[in-house]
This record gives sequence, structure tokens and C-alpha cells, in this order.
Amino acid sequence: MSLGALKHITDICLLVEDIERTVAFYTEKLDLTLRRRAEGFADFEMPGVILAAWEIGHISQHTGVPDHPARAGHKACVAIELPSPAELDRLYTELSTRDVPFQGPPDDFMWNARCAYFYDPDGNVWELYAWLDGGPGDYHDPQKNDIKGE
Repeated sequence: MSLGALKHITDICLLVEDIERTVAFYTEKLDLTLRRRAEGFADFEMPGVILAAWEIGHISQHTGVPDHPARAGHKACVAIELPSPAELDRLYTELSTRDVPFQGPPDDFMWNARCAYFYDPDGNVWELYAWLDGGPGDYHDPQKNDIKGE
């Protein structure tokens, strides 16, 4: 079976520096439920996907995956769609009171979504978003929007 024939992604695993710090952030600040905990590893219950965290030193020791990639910088963004812009604003306020480090307040973007971005303790980027009236539309279709590379 080819990878493209698979039904969906089942797990997202973030590679982290300190598993204890990560577990505390996701359970105390984001209210996720810890599903499983092992040496250097934890995963959390989320609808439709398992969010896992694996300590980079642990995965490196056991699999040979390098503990410091050749290039630094953001490599991925975990996104969660919320049902409305009002719910995004409410959640932003709630998480801000828990000292979740947001890039800035929610804003409306040209791709017709209201978004807010925050970082976990290892610098992984998270996006909270809600579609504005009209949903995603054809923004990503350059034929319909005369958009090149944006």
C-alpha cells in the first residue's frame, strides 16, 4: 500500500528538549489529558489524532535520529480549527491568563481566517484559527485570485 493510499495521519510527534517541562505545559496550560507516559515520551488525547512528545535525546539514543538537525528554524506548525472567531478570541484570552506565549493577539488574515499563534516550551509553533464568513474560499487557487507565491 502506498503512503498516499493511507486514510489519515494518526499521530503527530513533537521532538522536545525536556519531557517533564513539555508534559507540564500541555497538561497545565493547554488542559490536554495525558494518555500515556514512558521514559522520554508522553502522548495526549486529542480528537482524531494522537499528539505525542518525544525527548530528542531519548529518540537519538535509541534510533540514531540526530539530536541537533543541520538547519535550525521552524519546521512545522500544528494547527487547530475552532468553530468561530469568537471562540478563538475566548480561547486566546483563556490561554493568555495561563501565560501561554502568543506571538500577538488574534488577527484577521488575507486567507480569510482569524488566527493566533503561540509557542510551546521547545519553540514549536501552534496556530489557532477560525474561518471568517465565506470560509477558505479559493484563496489558495492562484488561477482564481491572481496570487503568485503568496
